[in-house]
Amino acid sequence: MTVAVTGAGGQLGRLVVEALLHTQTPVVAIVRNRAGAAELAERGVELRQADYDDPRLLDEALMGVRRLLLVSGSEFGVRVGQHVNVIRAAERANVELLAYTSIPNAHRNPMIMAQDHKATEAALIDADVPHTLLRNGWYWENYLPGLARAVKTGVMYGAARHGRVSGAARADLAEAAATVLATEGHAGRVYELGGDAVTYAGLAAAMSEAAGRPVRYQDLPPEDFTADLERAGVPTGFAQVLTDSDQRIAEDALFTDGQDLAGLIGHPATPAVEVFRAALARK
Repeated sequence: MTVAVTGAGGQLGRLVVEALLHTQTPVVAIVRNRAGAAELAERGVELRQADYDDPRLLDEALMGVRRLLLVSGSEFGVRVGQHVNVIRAAERANVELLAYTSIPNAHRNPMIMAQDHKATEAALIDADVPHTLLRNGWYWENYLPGLARAVKTGVMYGAARHGRVSGAARADLAEAAATVLATEGHAGRVYELGGDAVTYAGLAAAMSEAAGRPVRYQDLPPEDFTADLERAGVPTGFAQVLTDSDQRIAEDALFTDGQDLAGLIGHPATPAVEVFRAALARK
């Protein structure tokens, strides 16, 4: 059984490939740039070059593939079409299972970031390929760009009020994806994947524990948070998207009370404090 992972040169895709290697499952790493994944080839992983925008290359990359992980693209505005290209190629290749990395509660999630996932899920429902939805929670790593500043100033800023985030370490979500690809019984399943839910005040406390210095959470009005992100160097358009995400987090858009992640990986999800502690140790 040949398993393939798209976006295998990226942060999540690479970790999925790593996890699959531990299962002894034959894995194909689909990458845009072979040079960026040379170390995977050195470990016996077959590299195939393809691009979400090129159906011909996708057809070649999926030859003989039985199970496929479609790691969602990062190009807002065009990625739904890119995902559909992969779905159509999977149909032509008679792929037996396509797993897609989505977002929590995608069918009703009001976040700007969620709309491409909602459209992709709809395309999968209409497609002629068995599929599994991996609704990945927010990566704890998403908060690392602001970690050093929060530790230095003692303040973590946001606009999420008391909303809860069922986040997870990227490696845990990769392990969950590898489990779905390497084992049976996942077709038609929807997994809401997240660890123990925390508020932003809880995240600030985790930063404080990891750093050994006090960090508190300061909630800001949305427009002030956008301005703060822009002062930190975030482009205006993306700052507005991040502010929208925080506003929706305030409504629990990224909260799940399920145990799907722990069930798939066979152990408790990694808490945010461990991700923050590891990041600070690398400084």
